[in-house]
Amino acid sequence: MLIAAFPAGPWGTNCYVAATAPGAECVVIDPGKDAADGVAEVVREHRLKPVAVLLTHGHIDHMWSVTPVAGAYDATAWIHPDDRHLLSDPMAGISRESAGMLLGGDYTFTEPDDVAELSDGTTLELAGLRFVVDHTPGHTEGSVTFRTPWEHVSDGPDISEVMFSGDLLFQGSIGRTDLPGGDHAKMLRSLATKVLPLADDVVVLPGHGEQTSIGRERATNPFLLDLLDSGSHGAAGRVTRGL
Repeated sequence: MLIAAFPAGPWGTNCYVAATAPGAECVVIDPGKDAADGVAEVVREHRLKPVAVLLTHGHIDHMWSVTPVAGAYDATAWIHPDDRHLLSDPMAGISRESAGMLLGGDYTFTEPDDVAELSDGTTLELAGLRFVVDHTPGHTEGSVTFRTPWEHVSDGPDISEVMFSGDLLFQGSIGRTDLPGGDHAKMLRSLATKVLPLADDVVVLPGHGEQTSIGRERATNPFLLDLLDSGSHGAAGRVTRGL
């Protein structure tokens, strides 16, 4: 399996390109601001053909380039229906600080020509890859994660799955819940029901920052430790991340 990644735009949002191998079809995940050129470079380098763009949620730092990327390759854009309105009106989910970064710009956002909606528990078969969709509200109402099996390599590490976590889970932190559509109680439920049951060897590829694993976060992430500590949900004052 081939996964290429690069941080894009002023928010350093991780954009991922996943394929079975060089020369194959591929899937683009979370093309944020200034991501189109990076996607094109990866596609050229590995001789890939994008067939789908997957969005973990509708915040502008993750979907800024979805329409130009999907349009350039005639690819389908996939998003949860609860965040679909953000494709054409991303300012509805933006923070005051992020809006300040955009002042003076004249930007118009429209949906891609081909949009499909995601639902919890479904499996997508795209570009020869299989993605399990988990609806994980909390950061936004329509936040999702994508899990795909990792083909075992005899001399490689033991990895059962790779999870593209968006702004649900980061190395040592979780996504913020103080933006429009955010809900801390829902975030904790998503973490408890969709993250904690996963195997320790699952590799987490987050929307920002470095990759991690479920085992590492279960052992060190203060928000997950609070959930594991019976009856404790007191992560107040700790750093959350995201747009």
